Amino acid sequence: MSDDLYLVALGSNMRHRRFGSPRRVLAQALDFMQLAGAVVLAASPVIRSRPIGPSDREFANAAAIIRYGPTPRATLAMLQGVEMLCGRQRRGQKWRARVLDLDIILWSGGIWADTDLVIPHPQFRTRDFVLRPACAIAPDWRDPLTGLTLAHLAARLDR
Repeated sequence: MSDDLYLVALGSNMRHRRFGSPRRVLAQALDFMQLAGAVVLAASPVIRSRPIGPSDREFANAAAIIRYGPTPRATLAMLQGVEMLCGRQRRGQKWRARVLDLDIILWSGGIWADTDLVIPHPQFRTRDFVLRPACAIAPDWRDPLTGLTLAHLAARLDR
C-alpha cells in the first residue's frame, strides 16, 4: 500500500529553550517529520494569528503537505511523537500556550473517524489561521464533506 498525502496544520506560541522562537519551532517540526520518515512535499509561509481561548500569546501558524502512511492512525502517532520531541505536554487547560500543535486537516483518502481522530478536522472550515496557510500550498484540495476547495472555503471566511 502506498503512502497517503496529508494536509497538516502547524502552530506554536511558545519559545523552545533549544529551538528558539515559535517560527523556528515550526521549522524544527518539519525537520523532525522528515526524520520520522515523512516526505514534506510543500510547506506554507508562516503567518501570525491571535490565539483562541485563554492564551494571550500570538501564534505562528503554517501548513504542510506530507506523504506518510500506511494509515491516518500511524500518521497521527508520528505527529504526536514530533510534538513530544518539541516539548509538547498533553495536560492542563485546553487551548493554553503550547510549544507545538500539529493537526491532520485533510487526507488524500477522504474521510476518517474513530475515537481519537476525525478527518477532515471538524473546525478547520472556520479557522483563518488554518485556511490561509493551507491555501498557499493546496488551494484546489477539496473538502470531502462539502466538495468545496480550500480557496472557496477561505473566500467564505473573507465575506
